Amino acid sequence: MRYELTVAGLKRTLPLCKVRDDLYIAAFVIFGDVQLTCACAARLLDIAPEADLLITAEAKGIPLVHEMARQGEKPYLVARKAAKLYMRDIFSVEVRSITTAARQTLYMDGGDAQAIRGKRVVLVDDVISTGESLRALEKLVITAGGEVAGRMAVLAEGDAYLREDIRYLERLPLFGPDGAPL
Repeated sequence: MRYELTVAGLKRTLPLCKVRDDLYIAAFVIFGDVQLTCACAARLLDIAPEADLLITAEAKGIPLVHEMARQGEKPYLVARKAAKLYMRDIFSVEVRSITTAARQTLYMDGGDAQAIRGKRVVLVDDVISTGESLRALEKLVITAGGEVAGRMAVLAEGDAYLREDIRYLERLPLFGPDGAPL
């Protein structure tokens, strides 16, 4: 089963993936799709709030936030899914995403926290579904002393399109076992 989507003027066909017996999601993977990444970054920058820097969670948001930073000439940071040896003064928050079976933890380096302190920060993700990844990023930004200037994604999945606190390019439905949008 597949779902055809047009985003940032580009058509893509997404495979449907089973989450539960009664729920499927369309797999939107931006990795390796340079044309899509560049087009989505440009469109998101068109609707982005004023900010000093951008942040995303590892991993699928990285190419998108990098391209947004490059085009918008803004710095960006990445909250990591594991603490690394080179990180110092680490702090963390837990997150549970619809595409991840278990709880995960996002980590921030103390140096990144200093870069955030007093700054307006836009949270960037490829897809917002439950909003858990954004909540975790928001906790990291606030704990570091930054101000959340906005929340953005390429796609708002399921009921996320109803949220007034996010900016996104396209709505992405959830699907039943027959592949029909719910």
